[in-house]
Amino acid sequence: MSASHHEANVPEDPLASLREAVRISPENVPLRQHLAGSLLEAGRAEAAETEFKAALALAPDNAAIKLGLARAFMAQGKSSHALVIVEDLLKSASKPPPAYLLHARLLFQAGDIENAVRAYRWGVEADPSLADLELAHRLGIDADPETSEVLDGRLRAAWDDEPFPVETEIERPRITFADVGGMDPIKDEVRMKIIHPLTHADLYQAYGKPIGGGILLYGPPGCGKTYLARATAGEINAGFIAVGINDVLDMWIGNSERNLHEVFDQARRHRPCVLFFDEVDALGASRSDMRQNAGRMLINQFLAELDGVRDSNEGVLVLGATNAPWHLDSAFRRPGRFDRILFVPPPDADARAEILRLQCQGKPQSDVDFSQVGRKTEGFSGADLKAVVDLAVEEKLREAMRAGAPTPLTSRDLLAAAKKQKPTTREWFATARNYALYSNQGGVYDDILDYLKLR
Repeated sequence: MSASHHEANVPEDPLASLREAVRISPENVPLRQHLAGSLLEAGRAEAAETEFKAALALAPDNAAIKLGLARAFMAQGKSSHALVIVEDLLKSASKPPPAYLLHARLLFQAGDIENAVRAYRWGVEADPSLADLELAHRLGIDADPETSEVLDGRLRAAWDDEPFPVETEIERPRITFADVGGMDPIKDEVRMKIIHPLTHADLYQAYGKPIGGGILLYGPPGCGKTYLARATAGEINAGFIAVGINDVLDMWIGNSERNLHEVFDQARRHRPCVLFFDEVDALGASRSDMRQNAGRMLINQFLAELDGVRDSNEGVLVLGATNAPWHLDSAFRRPGRFDRILFVPPPDADARAEILRLQCQGKPQSDVDFSQVGRKTEGFSGADLKAVVDLAVEEKLREAMRAGAPTPLTSRDLLAAAKKQKPTTREWFATARNYALYSNQGGVYDDILDYLKLR
């Protein structure tokens, strides 16, 4: 096949001419806004976000550009970013009607149906041309009150009308603490709180110590909180249920509480069982920060389940993980709930070396000094170290393409990749440091101060 024929088959960027026009006239706000909108329509939300931000820098008060940026955020799943912009627009004097419609969609996603209905109605009253029949149907707007299951965002069925099972997979993890590098103090705490009560049940019963309870793991993202939770279940050959926010939150009022109850019930039916809540702050955010009653009801349900108000939690071991413990309602930290709060720091040098060794297994390598690379990657999370290996492999692939033959990974390759990858934990510690210094009631965040050598 000739080169010219091959080039003819390469699809051209339909926005290339528009991009070129923006390059020639970068200060032209309408032109840049048009490019951003076209990118968003083409499904290229991340590129659209970049262009909307550039346009907004040139015209900071342009409501249409702000709305476009909010749509770009929403298309990428950055709902909280979009919500900040939309709520700011609705506080302004102009209150553009399309902002109400976007607000309705965001509230609908978050499960706040009552306010989503209200926002939709306000937007359509201000501009009837914005009516969206599909969204209106999903919100139950103008439905037949005699026959419809949904009416203005509410289910007709009551909470206890019928079983509403939530299918969550029960795993049997094969990994144990032997597979977790480092974290010895945390493992000891987990043993005392979770493992020993099961393996030495008679001893705990003699002291009247119940088998169950909760541990909250917190720390920067990518540092092994989820992996440690799975290893805990593997250590005692228990069932493991991983619960994410999407497994619980439901758009209909009352269903989120029902989902949460069913998750706990499933764990009780399969005890001993480790029930692991990832991003637990999303389900248990501080009630003082909440404006919607639905969020408060879910937290109250969560607390009731932890307390075993209706059913005993004996043999149900609850682990929660969060990157932002300061957003968790303080009621969760009372005895019998998440009464052990453990800091999961970035891996130390030895653990980093072990993580790198595991990540490089099965890849061609030559005399890699993992200990040296581990020492040179201070502050890197496990996820950061995986990215280092990925970068090094990509570079080796480029070399192989040029040379026509693969060459093994070396220490130099990993060190070069480590220089390109910045530790993502720094941003987290910048926030955590402020909470540890100025909002550390009862010494909850003393471990952060120790890690940062601030006391």
